Amino acid sequence: MSEICLQGRVVGKVQGVGFRQATVREANQLGISGWVRNQADGSVALMLCGKEEALEAMTAWLQRGPDRAKVDSVELEACVWQDIAGFVQL
Repeated sequence: MSEICLQGRVVGKVQGVGFRQATVREANQLGISGWVRNQADGSVALMLCGKEEALEAMTAWLQRGPDRAKVDSVELEACVWQDIAGFVQL
């Protein structure tokens, strides 16, 4: 399976509910590198880089998020490969 990068955002009740911390845990479990950060508009921006299969699993998890989150939409698009070590919360 190929390695790809996706960049985008998650919209909904995703700030103040532990979304970024849970995203870091999930990404690390799946072997995904990248980052996650809050946006001024209340969404969460992220970049995910890794094996296609792991990104599919992460995308499915992002649709639900952690227990206290309410995800309205996940908007992801392919982007140029970024050589990022690990997954961090910005």
